[in-house]
Amino acid sequence: MATIVQVGDDNFEAEVLRSNIPVLIDFWAPWCGPCKSIAPVIEELARDYEGRLKVAKLNVDENPVTPSRYAVRGIPNLLILKGGAVKEQLIGAVPKSRLVQAIESVLA
Repeated sequence: MATIVQVGDDNFEAEVLRSNIPVLIDFWAPWCGPCKSIAPVIEELARDYEGRLKVAKLNVDENPVTPSRYAVRGIPNLLILKGGAVKEQLIGAVPKSRLVQAIESVLA
């Protein structure tokens, strides 16, 4: 089972911005249908890229500061950060192939 890190406003900098490998962060909420539909894909990606990509989830209802810092208006909102900078942003329940394409471009 791959590790998905739960992050919040309190540990976002330590877990995401200071990560030594790229991070895929999933901004989500428990009431969000598309967030639930994309969750198994996020888990698959965490397994597929274990050791090369950190996968994190941030509940926007419980952590309002970080989503506003990244102008997150709709969820699911997926950001890929490398070296603390946003490299890719995908909004909505995008297909796994599109996520893989974004991850591969950042890891390349």
